Amino acid sequence: MLTRDDLSGVARAAFGSRRLVGVSRLRGGSKKGAYRLFLDDESTAVAYVWAESENYWPGHAAHTPAGAYRDPFSDASGLALFSAARRELDAAGVRTPRVYLTDDSGRYYPADVAVVEDVPGESLEYLLEKEPEKAAGVMGRLAEALDAMYQRLCPRYGKVAFVRDGGISAGSSCEQVVLDRANADLAEAAWRDARMGRYRAQLSALLDELAAQVLPRAEYRLIHGELGPDHVLVDRRTEPVLIDIEGLMFFDIEYEHVFLRLRFGPLYRQVLARAGLDERRMAFYTLAMRLSLVAGPLRLLDGDFPDRAFMLEIVEHNLRETLALLED
Repeated sequence: MLTRDDLSGVARAAFGSRRLVGVSRLRGGSKKGAYRLFLDDESTAVAYVWAESENYWPGHAAHTPAGAYRDPFSDASGLALFSAARRELDAAGVRTPRVYLTDDSGRYYPADVAVVEDVPGESLEYLLEKEPEKAAGVMGRLAEALDAMYQRLCPRYGKVAFVRDGGISAGSSCEQVVLDRANADLAEAAWRDARMGRYRAQLSALLDELAAQVLPRAEYRLIHGELGPDHVLVDRRTEPVLIDIEGLMFFDIEYEHVFLRLRFGPLYRQVLARAGLDERRMAFYTLAMRLSLVAGPLRLLDGDFPDRAFMLEIVEHNLRETLALLED
């Protein structure tokens, strides 16, 4: 947990004469620290800190090695990914928090940092629960933002920062990358949980069957990659503001829509569903994502992530949903 003394240099670099008077860590976040900065003129901002001590994932690298971004699903953490994603979303006309400072020199803090706007409003997750009428308008604008993102095309798939720099991602296709990852997730989940172990062979066969039905594709669209209502803030004009954007990539939009469907429930079909999606990809990516949402949280719990009960709920829900797919 960082203190005012830790971040005073960062605040001074971002705001000059305005003095930092307080710091509080924001809830959530497993790969970076997000801290609200309280300034002496009663304004606030948010500092993102990509320090090793703020990353709860066991076995993560302190520094991303060259070439690591060839894997579209490699660790989505760091200032380089954040900056590239923000530029891409700006070009698409999609709102993200305004940026006051970025620094990777270590001059103000010994880790990559960014200071951004403290968006003056609640998250979409909060509004959906507490103010559904207000949330309805935001959902419509979120659908428009997603359509704007999907207009940005690329002949190569992968992380925005890597692909825009001319990189060619690992694997032969999106579906092959997802299949390899899903098999690794299945193996890990089966090792960690006996229930998954009992059904490993059936789930492996179903993965192969669903992947084999997916036809080749040669053009990819911009996706967030992990867009739940907790990753959408809402400003005073009720505009959606996307956060946790480091995982932004060019990929099959079906992968995004599987996640949207999981996170938004009935509202997905009412507002966010899109015509023309490949149902074979949707079926395959649904199983792959369920496996990821079992193995990933179990792996995270090897570390010292604080909200363990919440992670276990995610594991149990997705384990049940994974096994239910064998009955379809």
